[in-house]
Amino acid sequence: MKLGVLGYIENNGKILMLYRNKKKNDMHEGFWVAPGGHIENNETPYQALKREIKEETGLNVKKASLKAILTFPEDGDSPFGDLWYGFIFIVKEYSGTITDCEEGELSWVDKSEIINLPMWEGDKIFTPLVLEHSNQIYDIMLKYSNGKLVNHNIDKI
Repeated sequence: MKLGVLGYIENNGKILMLYRNKKKNDMHEGFWVAPGGHIENNETPYQALKREIKEETGLNVKKASLKAILTFPEDGDSPFGDLWYGFIFIVKEYSGTITDCEEGELSWVDKSEIINLPMWEGDKIFTPLVLEHSNQIYDIMLKYSNGKLVNHNIDKI
């Protein structure tokens, strides 16, 4: 089982997105994703979010809201290679200056344009939910087989 975080950083109707194009053997190569990564031992999801955002963007998270819990089940052929649980946050309060990212290029993208970017099929399902302006939190299951989304379920918490 693996644990991870994603942080959608918002500023004036734009979201900071990461185009994965620098890392060798990157399963996300060619896709746009929110900054994030693994939760390390003895780290809370929020602590991991702050660390990952700092590492990938140079920004310091001051306040974030949990928007969704993702589950990627592992039935033997998931592109993610294991059972994954992910915590998705929206970040509206931060400080600092954007730095270069070792994994790809960072770019501010209009919220209305994000869905048109090359991204995982499941990301196209949950990203609009995460970016809506509500206090709703979602429980989302995305099942992949051979790199394709084959099933999904969304519940409101």
